[in-house]
Amino acid sequence: MINIGVLGSTNGTDLQAVLDAADKKMIDASINIVISNRKNAYILKRSAARGVETSFVSQKNKTREEFDREITSLLEAHQVELVLLIGFMRILSQEFCNHWQDKILNVHPSLLPKYAGGMDTNIHQEVLTNGDHKTGCTIHFVTEKVDSGPILIQKSCQVEKDDTVESLKKRVQTLEGQAFIEAINLITSCLLYTSPSPRDATLSRMPSSG
Repeated sequence: MINIGVLGSTNGTDLQAVLDAADKKMIDASINIVISNRKNAYILKRSAARGVETSFVSQKNKTREEFDREITSLLEAHQVELVLLIGFMRILSQEFCNHWQDKILNVHPSLLPKYAGGMDTNIHQEVLTNGDHKTGCTIHFVTEKVDSGPILIQKSCQVEKDDTVESLKKRVQTLEGQAFIEAINLITSCLLYTSPSPRDATLSRMPSSG
């Protein structure tokens, strides 16, 4: 079993899918703590309602590095082995990324590298504005450079003629939850093999393209 910590700033819709999967034994994982930089973020209420420990960490009067060190202390105190970013509205410091190298996964609501650096509804609006026929989500390992880490999983869906930003967001969010579950299962299965990190274990066992 892998111990997971979650960082989030918003509603935590994707976390619901992960919590449900853990309850149904669809993933061999324990959600040990959920941390937010927003005191009233619904992700904290969602987690607490499921019996998951939560923590609010204020960013007031702290440098990015000071804030990230506080997050690291909490994660380590809860024996976290894998960190999920679910709607976490902060850019992580180089220090944090280095400390948790190959142990952080982020979900991005597009098929990266397309719309890298974009956020939430802005991406879905761009998809519609540009007349894209396909969109989706990407689970990738986090590095210091935003939305540029190695891609683990991508899931796609068609863009319908009558889609709105909200309908597209809802469809992609469903894919995001599925993608997180697949990513966790991929990592936990690959960690059965000796390897220096979740990323190396996983990427080394993924089928090569072509």
